[in-house]
Amino acid sequence: MYQASTQPRPSIFYDYQVYPYRRPPELDGQAIEHRVAVVGAGPIGLATALDLARQGIACVLLTADQQVSEGSRALAYTRRSMEILQQVGVADRIVEHGLPWRHGNSFYRGQCVYRLDVPFDDDDRYAPLTNLQQQYLEQFLIEQIQAQPLIDLRMGHKVLGVQPRADGADLQVDTPDGPYVLRCDWLVACDGARSQVRQSMQLRMEGTAYEGRFVIADIRCDLGLPTERMAFFDPPWNPGNTVLVHREPFGLWRVDYQLPPGETPEQALAPASMSARINAQLELMGKGGTPWELDWCSVYSTRTMTLTDYVHGRVIFAGDAAHMLPIFGVRGANTGWQDGHNLAWKLAMVIRGLAGPRLLPSYSSERVKAAQEIIDEAGRSVRFMTPPTPGFRLLRDAVLSLSLSQAYARPLMNWRTSRPHEYTDSTLNTADDDNSLFDGGWPQGAQIRNVRLGNDDHLLDHLGASFHLFLFHPEDRVAPGLQHTVETLRATGLPIAIVLMSATGQREVAGADLVLDDRHAHARERFGIQRGQGAYLVRPDHHVCARWMSLNGERLSRAVSRALGH
Repeated sequence: MYQASTQPRPSIFYDYQVYPYRRPPELDGQAIEHRVAVVGAGPIGLATALDLARQGIACVLLTADQQVSEGSRALAYTRRSMEILQQVGVADRIVEHGLPWRHGNSFYRGQCVYRLDVPFDDDDRYAPLTNLQQQYLEQFLIEQIQAQPLIDLRMGHKVLGVQPRADGADLQVDTPDGPYVLRCDWLVACDGARSQVRQSMQLRMEGTAYEGRFVIADIRCDLGLPTERMAFFDPPWNPGNTVLVHREPFGLWRVDYQLPPGETPEQALAPASMSARINAQLELMGKGGTPWELDWCSVYSTRTMTLTDYVHGRVIFAGDAAHMLPIFGVRGANTGWQDGHNLAWKLAMVIRGLAGPRLLPSYSSERVKAAQEIIDEAGRSVRFMTPPTPGFRLLRDAVLSLSLSQAYARPLMNWRTSRPHEYTDSTLNTADDDNSLFDGGWPQGAQIRNVRLGNDDHLLDHLGASFHLFLFHPEDRVAPGLQHTVETLRATGLPIAIVLMSATGQREVAGADLVLDDRHAHARERFGIQRGQGAYLVRPDHHVCARWMSLNGERLSRAVSRALGH
């Protein structure tokens, strides 16, 4: 019988809570066929379960632990991640406790040779990046789930294996009261890099595991420095290697430093070794002698790997269970949240019987391509941070040397932060719309921006778990044909809303579900609307699947059918 640890994890700043284990009804003879089971209650599994609930889909969420994770781990959240986390109800709490930032500095031989400046404009509700330890993030998500009746959260339930079926999957689960079998129609595996579901199905990732290993340490100290990422190349105390430093909330700092070849994790985590190296790094930063306390430490390796298909019958993979990405550029959890946000609405449409045969496969094709794009970028970053061959090291060292005096070499040190992937060639995009006629705005496959509508008022604040048809008309009208088409689509059970961007400031317009004030034409400009008229069809995950200069009911009906995978 499996028993999770009920001893609260040690921490010098976070008060770990042990969540209760609940005996499952299956052990008392109840035969339950769950619609969806989500395995893994890390950041991706928790958010995906909440995203499914937004779509009206009930799920059971299984995790072996009875506590949130140990250590800062997924520390930095991108703007796009914050927009997704807003949809599931926790963004405000992250903003309240987190540290926003947009700059990074790369140091070599005592000089700042490159300064990263992540774009930020007045339309952005959230900072380009926000730092908050993963413990708090998971706590906020769990508390949101506890208030959500559609999610059955089972903590202390360890998944041992899975037996796929043509119409679902059977999970072998162990608990303090003994083992049981959980049956589900659909299984979403969010159980991390060591995914038991993936191993049970004998699926292998493709890609590269790099030799470089890093120690990651959370320390509490007062450095008096701003919230900016710092990268130190070839420091005197760690020659040829790289050190990363991040500021964390609650008076903590994260130090990541690369290990020399051949050093074991046990040697690296020995107290004397860690103390000497952290003190040396503080000395390098001009903070020598600053007292510090260790909260948590670990060793990790860099990998750029992915499954080639994320959908295997009724078993679907997301997050680190589907791909493993290096932390450079904050790509891990931030990519996983985009997986879950892409998947939730598509699985909901399949369960409701609205999806065509191409909808669920599009989750895999879109997100595998996103992972491969990230792997290509991250691979360049990893090869710069941890050169795998003498040739790459020679190239890296040449760039570093040139950066001291040559401005053109410095941008080569930018490993770029995670960004939303554009589904430009998605099978869900409409081929015969007016996409090519637009001079601006967001093309097919792109994510719409969170346009500012007023003080503390942004576009995504108003959007729910549905398709959205954005309409622009100089007279603020909804054509009867469009209204009839939308009503017909709704009659099938499809969630779709008409959003009229009002040019006149009207509050209500016949046929519109939502009217937003655009008297200053700011939204029109951002959407690239010409001559005051146009339309966008936007998926529930905020990506554009069609746009038109002029629209009628027939064109809309075809586009929606295409977006549903028919």
